[in-house]
Amino acid sequence: MTRYYEILKAPIITEETNRLMESQNKYTFKVDKKANKVDIKKAVEAIFKVKVLSVNTINMRRKFKRMGKYEGYRPAYKKAIVEIAEGQRIDAFTV
Repeated sequence: MTRYYEILKAPIITEETNRLMESQNKYTFKVDKKANKVDIKKAVEAIFKVKVLSVNTINMRRKFKRMGKYEGYRPAYKKAIVEIAEGQRIDAFTV
């Protein structure tokens, strides 16, 4: 069971992800870079007790950022967009 919590790192809550939650019942997570779609599906179903219909993954590249005279990179990460069954919802995303 603890392995599931290592796969899902954090929810991603932005205006775009809120729009996806309301209109298409899709939730977005920051996940482990080594996790595949099957692992992500099992983790979401086990942790939140919902039925997952599909999983889409995206490898986000690192971004160059500058703050005054300091410059560097924001880290790269993997993002998963999970569609769950109609009528179900994940309460962790409500703010």
